[in-house]
Amino acid sequence: MVQVCLNGRRSPADGAGVPMSPEDLARSAAAAVAAGATSVHVHPKTPCGRDSLSPRVVGPALEAIRARVPVPVGVTTGAWAEPDPSARRARVRAWSVLPDFASVNWHEPGAEEVAAELLGRGVAVEAGVWSGTGGARRFAASPLGPRVLRVLAEVTDPDPATAEASARALLAELGRAHGRPVLLHGEEGGTWPVLRLAGRLGLATRIGLEDTLLLPDGRRARSNAQLVAEALPQYG
Repeated sequence: MVQVCLNGRRSPADGAGVPMSPEDLARSAAAAVAAGATSVHVHPKTPCGRDSLSPRVVGPALEAIRARVPVPVGVTTGAWAEPDPSARRARVRAWSVLPDFASVNWHEPGAEEVAAELLGRGVAVEAGVWSGTGGARRFAASPLGPRVLRVLAEVTDPDPATAEASARALLAELGRAHGRPVLLHGEEGGTWPVLRLAGRLGLATRIGLEDTLLLPDGRRARSNAQLVAEALPQYG
């Protein structure tokens, strides 16, 4: 599985190619799926480019993307979008348009409560476990572990020389990960080495402008679709 991560925490300052509006997100998702992506991860944005969990922001983004693609669509629940855990849960309860899945970063305060809220609403959970945090340990001890859709193993090491080693260390920390499937990915300079490792290990991965703005040869990527097209031969 190759998931496309359309925009992440990036802003308009990162370039016109990073989609922000529901219409741009839908166009970018459609092109990426046509290029071979089998799942979509998105950060719905306010008009000023800020990540938001508001139903007035999440709903239109999901509706626009679903009108253009037939694959599962997921959203972030990152604490930067709503720092207070109780407010984050309230946002999830207020969603009138539900994503197919949502990522929950297990090292963040209130992660298990947010995950339980999502599961209670019938939304699948990607358990985000970041390297360099206590997320793997907390996930290993979580009673919700067997119920998540998959583990989103995020290698935060941006150095291409060391990212693969960091990825292997994170996978060792995760161990059996409650028997759940693992999606392994990197970010910035570590994106491409970790993607190639995921392919060799037979793990799911993701690619998109959230994780990197650059192609493997260092050129600036024009779009999410171009990143997906470049990733598939390397992923194998």
